[in-house]
Amino acid sequence: MVLGMSLATFTLLHVIISLVGIVSGLVVLYGLFGSNRMSGMTAIFLVTTILTSVTGFLFPFTQLLPSHMVGILSLVLLAVACFALYSKNLVGPWRWIYVLTAMVSLYLNVFVLVIQSFLKVGPLHALAPSVPPSEPPFAIVQGVVLVLFVAAIVAAVRKFRPPAVIAF
Repeated sequence: MVLGMSLATFTLLHVIISLVGIVSGLVVLYGLFGSNRMSGMTAIFLVTTILTSVTGFLFPFTQLLPSHMVGILSLVLLAVACFALYSKNLVGPWRWIYVLTAMVSLYLNVFVLVIQSFLKVGPLHALAPSVPPSEPPFAIVQGVVLVLFVAAIVAAVRKFRPPAVIAF
């Protein structure tokens, strides 16, 4: 039991939160290319991505795992992204710091999605049956995802120029 739910129910909730975070993050990434802050979608992305990492720590474990290290890194990045966005209003270097930290946290969620897909989806698992997956098909997919994210993050940093927010 986790938070009064069976492990299966809690896992399903964690996966749903993760997928909402990934989809909303991809929408936010697209908005960055057009200098659109997408305030509501950004809040959904940040909250669900934070919840993804936090709920990941609630699964039963006896030792610190690589997934926990990814979760810790993601939470640190998200804290910086939230600070840049909500405290520093993306002024000066905080604009690119926000884009970089928020989108690297999105990448980390997609990275974990790919790992989990190769572990849990039958046809993918057949291509890379080791645990954790390490066969060439898995490495190729992770490599392609990494290259796409590096290119997208560089483009987002260059293109994201939100209008100035006037504080009263």
